[in-house]
Amino acid sequence: MEWWAWIAVGAVLMVLELTLIAADFYLVFLGIAALVIGILTLTGIVAVAWLQWLAFGALAAFSMVTFRRWVYERLRRKLPDVKSGPVGQSVVLPAELKPGESCRLEYCGSSWSAVNGGTSLIVAGGRARVDRVDGLTLVVHGES
Repeated sequence: MEWWAWIAVGAVLMVLELTLIAADFYLVFLGIAALVIGILTLTGIVAVAWLQWLAFGALAAFSMVTFRRWVYERLRRKLPDVKSGPVGQSVVLPAELKPGESCRLEYCGSSWSAVNGGTSLIVAGGRARVDRVDGLTLVVHGES
């Protein structure tokens, strides 16, 4: 193949990796190998077609096996856990809430039903912690 064809194939493979595939980093190594072979062909180091293909396959396989995991882990680092939902949050109850009873309260700008899942009374204006969410109902217990 001509040197420009190797470079074009390498560029297309790298663009495909970044746009069409979920970035598992397979085509990037094929694209980099094609770019390297294109440069080696341009400089005259690898001129014979069968040697170009052999060098391409060897370079692509070697780089993928050697560097893929390292690159993938660097780019896909473990992100910190995102806290979602009200579980564990503290809420203020607008009314007295006996164990097992429910009331309405405001949480994050929305109106929720709250049920006292604890064993003690929660006074009006008292703080409670959300234990779990059952549908649209917050199950709370009084904070000590």
